[in-house]
Amino acid sequence: MIKTYLKDLIYQVNGCAIEVHKHLGPGLLESVYHNCLKKELAIRGFNFQTELTIPVNYKG
Repeated sequence: MIKTYLKDLIYQVNGCAIEVHKHLGPGLLESVYHNCLKKELAIRGFNFQTELTIPVNYKG
């Protein structure tokens, strides 16, 4: 069941990204695509978080 759920989730998120790219085309800043993808995910009812902070241990 989890494998099917994840496969469907990936399909839907990819669909959101494709929709954004179809409307905007190539060549814009990442931040533009990021904001539009957030809107597209919200339109489709996704519950998500963005720009999360993760700890990184670099060179000790």
